[in-house]
Amino acid sequence: MNLYILRHGIAENSGRTSPAADAQRRLTPAGAKKMLRIAAGMKSTKLEFDLILTSPYPRAKETATIVADVFGAVKKLEISPALVPHGNPKQLIDDINRHHPDRKNVLLVGHEPYLSRLISLLLIGDTKLPINLKRSGWCKLAVDKLQYGRCASLHWLLAPRLMKRMKR
Repeated sequence: MNLYILRHGIAENSGRTSPAADAQRRLTPAGAKKMLRIAAGMKSTKLEFDLILTSPYPRAKETATIVADVFGAVKKLEISPALVPHGNPKQLIDDINRHHPDRKNVLLVGHEPYLSRLISLLLIGDTKLPINLKRSGWCKLAVDKLQYGRCASLHWLLAPRLMKRMKR
């Protein structure tokens, strides 16, 4: 399986809001526009996704929807509560294995620091690897058998500014 991990685009400021208010933050207009350019760059790689899983938080859903629109993959978009910022990676992995075992190219859209911890967990078996996934940053992991713990190899980790420059 190829596991693609994408952090949501630029969102409204969180300030000192409550967790409930943080859960409602949306992409800014500039963030949505930038994400559209990044998605076009992603599309230029000739990828196709069998499944797009996103956090239910608006900023992640909006990011995933932009990507799904650009890729013509809206019907492959699903919500995963396990991708919220305080989500459970074991639940996410179990859900993918249970409900989507034959998918070859899966895109996960979510939040930091959850996504960096997930990448670390899949690469080295714990969450201590210092990874900084920028907003709209994108990562590809190759996985023979998806499991909780060390099971993946890193193919690449791209900053958003590089993705915007990809040939469209």
